[in-house]
Amino acid sequence: MDRILRIFGKEYSNINQAAFLLGFFAFLSQILALFRDRSFAHFIGPSPALDAYYAAFRVPDLIFICIASLASITVLIPFFTAKMKTGTITDEAKKYLNDIFTVFLIVIIFVSLIAFFLMPFLAPFITPGFDSVTQSKVVMLSRIMLLSPILLGLSNLFGTVTQLFRKFFIYSLSPIFYNFGIIIGVIFLYPIFEIYGLALGVVLGAFTHFGIQALASKTCGFSLKFSSSINWADIKAVALTSLPRTLGLALNNIALIAIIAFASYLQAGSISIFNLSFSLQSVPLYIIGISYAVAAFPTLAKSASLGKMDEFKAHLKSAARAIIFWSLPVTFLFIVVRAQIVRVILGSGSFSWENTRLVAASLAIFSVSVIAQGMIALLSRSYYAVGNTKRPLAVNLTCSVLIIILSFVFTYLFENMLLFRYFIESLLKVTDIPGTEVLMLPLAYSAGTILNFILHWYFVRRDFMNGESFITKTFFQSLGASFFLGLVAYLSLNIFSPIFGTTTFLGVFLQGFISGILGILAAILVLYLLKNEELQDIIKTFKTKFWRAKIIAPSQEEL
Repeated sequence: MDRILRIFGKEYSNINQAAFLLGFFAFLSQILALFRDRSFAHFIGPSPALDAYYAAFRVPDLIFICIASLASITVLIPFFTAKMKTGTITDEAKKYLNDIFTVFLIVIIFVSLIAFFLMPFLAPFITPGFDSVTQSKVVMLSRIMLLSPILLGLSNLFGTVTQLFRKFFIYSLSPIFYNFGIIIGVIFLYPIFEIYGLALGVVLGAFTHFGIQALASKTCGFSLKFSSSINWADIKAVALTSLPRTLGLALNNIALIAIIAFASYLQAGSISIFNLSFSLQSVPLYIIGISYAVAAFPTLAKSASLGKMDEFKAHLKSAARAIIFWSLPVTFLFIVVRAQIVRVILGSGSFSWENTRLVAASLAIFSVSVIAQGMIALLSRSYYAVGNTKRPLAVNLTCSVLIIILSFVFTYLFENMLLFRYFIESLLKVTDIPGTEVLMLPLAYSAGTILNFILHWYFVRRDFMNGESFITKTFFQSLGASFFLGLVAYLSLNIFSPIFGTTTFLGVFLQGFISGILGILAAILVLYLLKNEELQDIIKTFKTKFWRAKIIAPSQEEL
């Protein structure tokens, strides 16, 4: 029990330790997310009803991004740190957070109410290809889900405190409870309220997400209250700083709205195919890229605020190399064993073999951009840590527009150029099934995301690294190991396929699992022979006994 309490109260100042902890809980959260998606696939399957559910997220998500990100963790931490230079919880810091809380809550409730009444007019823009009955479902589902951005936004505010004190253990629990709430919705509420039960599950998950962060914040000495007198100068400073970042995130969400709009014209179930594959590719993204980006940000912000730019560069390099190191092998592994992954996770009930092949093909396309998505999460935070939100905005604007354009161009080419269509379908082995035009949407998203990463990488090198190529060595070492991983996994699949068969759950699972393990072992061997620094660092980190580490009290340097 003492060890458990130490883990709950411990502050993680080592980026690898924090990232592994975040990654572990992200893994648990994603396991629940996969169980959630399997429940969707089993009970509903790719269908107009599930399409309506996924489409209904778009307006609540846009509100969350536009309002909650104005007071997001990545923006607030540098301001909050400046008000706690004494290393103690000051009245000024409490007043600051209470002011943010008051203004945020009023604004987001007001905007959500406006969206509630405007939903019948917004739905035709989000899903222009749906019939009137399905659009009415989108309206009702969205109205229920409008509670989630309010709750998640409040959770985001409280999360500022838990991240500031590097309480990563507590911070990591919220996504687990969020997915657990959605699972309750699909298992218990869906049979009663049908598709609307899923929306109620989303609200339940958002409430638990908020509750965890509120309790954790209180243990750090913060209980948010309404302010009677607001320091509007502080509010203005936060809004002006976060506005470019908010616009950048909103543009990415608008790109997803455009993709959903395109998909609404395609075969029924196309939105479900896109979202199910997007969720699967998000598993390694959250476990690796987001975990390292979140773990590194407080340290990057601290180094920048103290003017220790050499330390800033060192932490940025370390996190970037770690993301590259982990993401490349996962990309190759997901591409090779994609069919086994999809069939094991989603293949039951209403989810057919044709659905499996389409989601697997879409997953392969998404997987190509996993490394780019993880690096964007980190590199954009490097700018936020120094208070520069304009650069990520310009890059996100360019690439979001490109994603929308490419969605139209790729879909047009796919439907009008037989050679292009045949090449894509043959490459992904889906030539004999209908609905393959949906694959153009993840292709457009991946292409735009990769360009986004390239631009971020170029500007970070120029602005922070003096032109130094800080990921080249790790990239090529990991690429070489990943090639052998993919080769061994592919050969193993062909060997084990006749042994285990492909008609049973256990056979498909064993075929994919053993092939994946053998591929990973081959990659580790290659990295060991190359004397890869990241592999050596990981071995050292795993030798560290987290529960025996001393609790680090906040000090001026640590903050």
